[in-house]
Amino acid sequence: MTADTTEPAEYTAGPAERRREQRGWYFYDFACSVYSTSVVTVFLGPYLTSVARAAADAEGFVHPLGIPVRAGSLFAYTVSASIVVAVLAMPLVGAMADRSGRKKPLLAAAAYLGAAATAGMFFLAGDRYLLGAFLLIVANASLSVSMVLYNAYLPQIAEPDERDAVSSRGWAFGYTSGALVLVLNLILYSGHDSFGLTEGEAVRICLASAGVWWGAFTLVPLRRLRDRRLGPESRGGDGESAVGSGWRQLRATLKDMRRHPLTLSFLLAYLVYNDGVQTVISQASVFGSEELGLDQTTLITAVLLVQVLAVAGALGMGRLARTYGAKRTILASLAVWTLILVAGYFLPADAPVFFYCLAAGIGLVLGGSQALSRSLFSHLVPRGKEAEYFSAYEMSDRGLSWLGPLVFGLAYQLTGSYRDAIISLVIFFVVGFALLARVPVRQAVEAAGNPIPDRI
Repeated sequence: MTADTTEPAEYTAGPAERRREQRGWYFYDFACSVYSTSVVTVFLGPYLTSVARAAADAEGFVHPLGIPVRAGSLFAYTVSASIVVAVLAMPLVGAMADRSGRKKPLLAAAAYLGAAATAGMFFLAGDRYLLGAFLLIVANASLSVSMVLYNAYLPQIAEPDERDAVSSRGWAFGYTSGALVLVLNLILYSGHDSFGLTEGEAVRICLASAGVWWGAFTLVPLRRLRDRRLGPESRGGDGESAVGSGWRQLRATLKDMRRHPLTLSFLLAYLVYNDGVQTVISQASVFGSEELGLDQTTLITAVLLVQVLAVAGALGMGRLARTYGAKRTILASLAVWTLILVAGYFLPADAPVFFYCLAAGIGLVLGGSQALSRSLFSHLVPRGKEAEYFSAYEMSDRGLSWLGPLVFGLAYQLTGSYRDAIISLVIFFVVGFALLARVPVRQAVEAAGNPIPDRI
């Protein structure tokens, strides 16, 4: 983008201009959430597990890089590895964005790299588990990087009292697109014979179509969002110098964050409880298919139910936050998450109705807990450091959520039981609840130099 089309960092748009940018911003959730839903939550876990089992030895192990890995743990370990890659990339990209003021080109690069990797999953057939693992790592890491840049727009396009609602609408857009595409996936998958496709071909088409969708709808935010020009004191020079000093900027960011210990306290709490949320999302279909013996159609229908209820849940919890405050609403959602995992441990096998009840509970708290966490954090970010601080947030959201999948995979590898793996995640919600309860959020907002909303 040329300099004459870039707005100053301190530019405050009028209501009409803000709404236009907000509508464009919502559409990135609409674009990329299909990957999270169709690929990570529904299809890739069971499918990659089956591909790994096709390549496994007589004891059920595959050997990537010579390391013995139980085929049933490969997906969880790959998710964990993808997050480690994201950890290395996200701080660098966040620093580049804040130094150059050009978030949009970086958002485009990350989005289209992830979309291309997802579309490439069409070629995941036979025993190509290494290809599947590689594409998952690239797509997951790209999504995490793009979300750093996407989330960093929130403080720039929404006034403080708007952010809970704007963030919740973004999640609602994402869950709406996820539900729509899952309906199409369900039609294709359940009727694959009538379309002249094998079951595996139908799955690979569903995987690849998520990449096409992601790339197509990313065009909307790229047209509507604006880059903000930095002042001379914040400008980092050209792209090359920003890259060269990215890690030095990261160290400076971490040093600066020590000046805001309450913001760090929130990030620690979020890191812990969101690790549990992300692991439940990514491993639910594996738990349903491998432990409960549910077929793919049941899993798709259950996740579709999650998507539909998550729209209502995100909007409903946004309304609750206006009455009770975001912090109290998030704490209530964490208590519900704990009850959901305990119920999941006792779910009987081959009982779709009980699984649907569990899915309904997840849907009602999933969108709201994520949306309110994002909007709450936006109040704790010092002005002018949005992308850098949201890179730390995204490391908590996705980048440092490697521990949950690792614990899940290790629990299964050691016990051979997905029930033991799922119940091990309770600790993330209990500890996260305790840490968040101790954060004085009003004091944290004031310490960051931001106006305090009426309810927080």
